[in-house]
Amino acid sequence: MIERVPISSDRVLWLRQQTRHRRNIRVWQVSLVVGLFALWELSTRWGWSDGFLISSPTRMLETFWTLCRGGELLRHVGTSCLETVVGFTLGTLLGTLVAVVMWWWPAVAEVLDPYLVVLNALPKTALGPIFIVWMGAGAGAIVMMTLAISLIVTILNMYMGFQSTDEQKIRLMRSLGADRGQILRMLVFPANCPTLFNTLKVNVGLSWVGVIMGEFLVSRAGLGYLIVYGSQVFNMDLVMTSVLLLAVAAVLMYRLVLWGEKILHHYWGVQS
Repeated sequence: MIERVPISSDRVLWLRQQTRHRRNIRVWQVSLVVGLFALWELSTRWGWSDGFLISSPTRMLETFWTLCRGGELLRHVGTSCLETVVGFTLGTLLGTLVAVVMWWWPAVAEVLDPYLVVLNALPKTALGPIFIVWMGAGAGAIVMMTLAISLIVTILNMYMGFQSTDEQKIRLMRSLGADRGQILRMLVFPANCPTLFNTLKVNVGLSWVGVIMGEFLVSRAGLGYLIVYGSQVFNMDLVMTSVLLLAVAAVLMYRLVLWGEKILHHYWGVQS
């Protein structure tokens, strides 16, 4: 039977200090948000700023409940989230696959390198009208916009991670008779799980950028549509409410990526 080693008093004191530190940080974070919203509300009530131009938390709350009662909230938020998840997933999977192909055949990487540099530097919003012509004025064009933004970043990040794998470990596996597929499966890919999750974290923001830009150009539903529609009819309450909903949805998606990273670390011991 394994005997438990008692925790030293210094260790207990350090753990308490860390817990207290995290609690204080959370308190300051929540206080900052509450303070900003309170200042925002008071500035409009006391006439320091024009509530018609910048809205206010109470007016945004009223707009939120109006969207809920009309059944429009779920439709618009669900549309944007679905488009984001599809583009995010396709960009990550296809980008990782292309990076694997480039690592497997270095000649392919040499051929694709200048094209990836050009595509990475090209503003993806310029491709929006092209996607609309190709895919039609619908969700397909929006997903393609999202895919175009996240795909190149995924390819470059994952390929650089594959290339930075410890060369001595690769030589050791080759000396033990491992083929290229075993090296990829047992060493290169597991070693780059932190790179993958860092790429996922970046792609969360990029995917939302792609969806919103696509909805700006062509959409009948979604948070981007609400922002454009609200600005056209000078309804800043709707615009600011949509922006806040967008921020909440992006944060929740980012937290899901962090949750997946923690699960992977718990079961496979992958360090980030």
